[in-house]
Amino acid sequence: MPLADPLRHAVDRVASAAVQGGWRVARRFGKTKAGSPGARRFGAFGDGSSLAFPPGEVIGPQAIRIGARCAIGAEVTLAAGFPDQVFPPVCDPVITLGDRVTIGRGGFVVGLASIHLEDDVTIAPNVYITDHNHTYTDLWLPIGEQWPEQADVRIGAGSWLGTGVIVLPGAQIGRHVTVAGGAVVRGVVPDHCVVAGAPARVVRRWTEADGWVPPLAREVEVPPGWPVGVPPER
Repeated sequence: MPLADPLRHAVDRVASAAVQGGWRVARRFGKTKAGSPGARRFGAFGDGSSLAFPPGEVIGPQAIRIGARCAIGAEVTLAAGFPDQVFPPVCDPVITLGDRVTIGRGGFVVGLASIHLEDDVTIAPNVYITDHNHTYTDLWLPIGEQWPEQADVRIGAGSWLGTGVIVLPGAQIGRHVTVAGGAVVRGVVPDHCVVAGAPARVVRRWTEADGWVPPLAREVEVPPGWPVGVPPER
């Protein structure tokens, strides 16, 4: 029939517009915000904070505390314990986000005892942070069935984690640290440094005597009027 194709295309356009419009509405009104029913599931959910739609999996929200003015992207998984509590959390809270923490789309924060992100931590998309891993000491039991080994994780205030970073159990990242994309972080990372690689190592560090060592390739251009060395007003 001559009208079959035009009619089909018209229906496709209408359906496409309806789906896209519905998705925009869902993203706008599907956010979890302070005071909403979804926010009340958490141990704390600070003023001005939001969890984007669609969310990732949220496990054990009562053991998760989110500070004020945090921005958590879409499809971010926050897990305090495991589904059905096969490995129940051993502390409360398990996950703590300070104020003004940002987590990019597709991230994972998975804890059993203690993961603490301090104020103003910024995390790019697809970052994985955990405080536990399966052990492999029993040679006869499948590794996936062995009890996980746990070690607390802390990420210091003002730090930045690039895309694809993995933070392993026991990592203690200092303040104002830059973690290059794709790095695998373990152990203690000092304040005011840049780390890269797998495992991550310090590739640049700021010292009182010499400033950045090795020196920056170029000076950063600061916009006129921007306070240097002073946190901006929030």
